[in-house]
Order: sequence, then structure tokens, then C-alpha cells
Amino acid sequence: MITLADIRTAAALIAPHVVRTPTVPSPGLTGLLGVPVTAKLELLQRTGSFKARGAVAALLGLSGAERAAGVVAVSGGNHAVAVAEMAAALDVKATVVMPRTAPARSRELTEAAGASVRLTDGMDSAFELVLRLRDEGLTLVHPFDDPVVVAGQGTVGLELAEDAGELTDVLVSVGGGGLIAGVATALRALRPGVRVWGVETEGAEAMSAALRAGGPRPVPVSSLVTTLSAPSVAPLTYAHVSALVEEVLVVSDRDAVQGCLDLADRAKLWAEPAAGCLLPAARQVLARVGEDARLGLVVCGGNSAPAELFGWAEGFGLL
Repeated sequence: MITLADIRTAAALIAPHVVRTPTVPSPGLTGLLGVPVTAKLELLQRTGSFKARGAVAALLGLSGAERAAGVVAVSGGNHAVAVAEMAAALDVKATVVMPRTAPARSRELTEAAGASVRLTDGMDSAFELVLRLRDEGLTLVHPFDDPVVVAGQGTVGLELAEDAGELTDVLVSVGGGGLIAGVATALRALRPGVRVWGVETEGAEAMSAALRAGGPRPVPVSSLVTTLSAPSVAPLTYAHVSALVEEVLVVSDRDAVQGCLDLADRAKLWAEPAAGCLLPAARQVLARVGEDARLGLVVCGGNSAPAELFGWAEGFGLL
């Protein structure tokens, strides 16, 4: 298990390379949900998501030999962009493996940063290929199965604890679990009374399946939310979530896309479905904890192109 000290060390290490993103009350979301809402705006982070934090923490921790070998990463979108851009900034050669279903914009940004992109037919095969490339000599920068990466993502929780007003419940999106593991560690240390809730989408339920099974298990991936579509969580992230998180809630892809439209309309935020899923989950939380709640939402990223989001919305009959 990582500690608050690990997160503080990561914060000092990555501070010159990342943005301390705003933590702000949202009048629009407060009106929508009927309780005070504070948003942590990680969609304003470098590379458009929180992933820059863990990526640069991992890259800065590499030895000279590891950097010289070049790095490899696997991603459904945001980790790819983060590793590509941060590796370029540190003059490290990067290869990124992505499924063909990854957003076109993410692939374009990854290639524009100078990384070599390898495409596979799905997330399962992407994870298989990245392990082969690691075995061939490249240095793996894992998206979540690395305590240094988890500590880097935990700096989101550190800033939220320091910058937010009173909170009772914080909602965090879950893919492989690195973000929620780090955020929960920071919040339980600094604000022990705050409940932390995870959010997944149907067809990207690696953590909720692990919690039901008592440990990580492979899961079928079918959600359109590729940035949450890990084929399995790691023992590392499972251990943190099972110990520190209230529950992992699951919402539909349709509701996650509606959440994006609501964030744009009510909060003036252009978010991706991995963040849009927080709003339907917030309603579930409120039904359980009552109207005295004060919510914190970690708006994890904004890397959806307009055509993608409007296409999903039209397909679900939301426009």
C-alpha cells in the first residue's frame, strides 16, 4: 500500500512538470444535483487528463539505462497521450500500444508527440503486446500497476484535500484503478471522514468484478468508454480500493454520455465519458447518503472530440 508520504514525495517530484488544476465550487452542478458540488478540474491538466501526473512520475524515476532503452505503454487513450508528451519533454523514445477502438484524437495526439503507435484489435491483445515488447527490452510504463504511478495520481487527492471546502463524498472514475487508489489514500489520510466512491461503466467493470470475486479477474470489455476499459485491475489497485473505497458504482454508457452533455450545459466543462459517468453515479450516492451531502467530483479528463461525443449522443437518442 502506498502512503501519504509517497504521494507528497511524488508531488514535489512532478510539480515542475504538471499543473495544479483548479478545485472550484460548481453552481451549475449544485443546481442540477441539489447539493453543494465541488469539481477538481483534471481536464485542464497537461495532456487533457490526470494521466500526466503518473506518467511523468514514472519517467522521472527511471534509471539512465531504462531511459536509454526507450519506454513502452498500453492505453485506451489518455495514458498514451500522457506518456508520449511527457517522454518527448524528457527526451525519451516512446512506443505506445493502443486498441483500434481508441479515440482517433488520442491516436493523433500520441503520434504528434513523436511516439510510435502500435494498434491491436482490442484491449486484451494490447496488454499482451505491451508485455511482449517489455520482454524484448523496452521499459514498461504501466498505466496503473505501479506504486510510483499510483502515487503520482494520488497528487490529485492531495490537492483536493488541501483546496476544497467541506466534503462528505468524493466520486472518482475507475479504469485500472490507479487514480482512485491514489486519491483514496490521500483523502483517507487527510480527510478521514470523507467517503470515496468509484464509478465504472457497463462493459468496463474490472474493479467491481474484482470486488465481487475477492481479487482481480479478467473481464470482457464492451463499453464505448475506452479510457476506462482495462481488461483487469491489478492486485495493487484492488488492495487499495477494497480497503479504502466505499463502493464502486456502475452506470450505463448512455448515462455517461448524458453526463457529458450535462457537464457542458450546467458546468461549462467539455468532458469525456470517463468523467461524464460521475453525474449519474452522484445521483446514486445521493439516494443512499441523503440531502446533507457535499460532493466532490474528480473530472478526470476532456479528451473527446466533438464529433465523437455528438455521435454517441445521437446514437443514444440524446440529441
